[in-house]
Amino acid sequence: MGIINRRNAVLGWGVWKVAKKFGKRKARAAVPGTGEHAGLNKGAIASMLAAAGGGLWFWRKKSDETTPGS
Repeated sequence: MGIINRRNAVLGWGVWKVAKKFGKRKARAAVPGTGEHAGLNKGAIASMLAAAGGGLWFWRKKSDETTPGS
């Protein structure tokens, strides 16, 4: 008897369907809606600023490496 058989395939398929439905429900609940908590929160804004700052820092470092040295 192998690991890959019909019973395990059906069980895995069922678990996948339930997990997918649960994940979609959880993702919908996490997205800010049109109510009181709509829009970006402080954490999201801070993450975007940190990402932009990191990108600029990386770009500046890369441009410094390409300039001819003295």
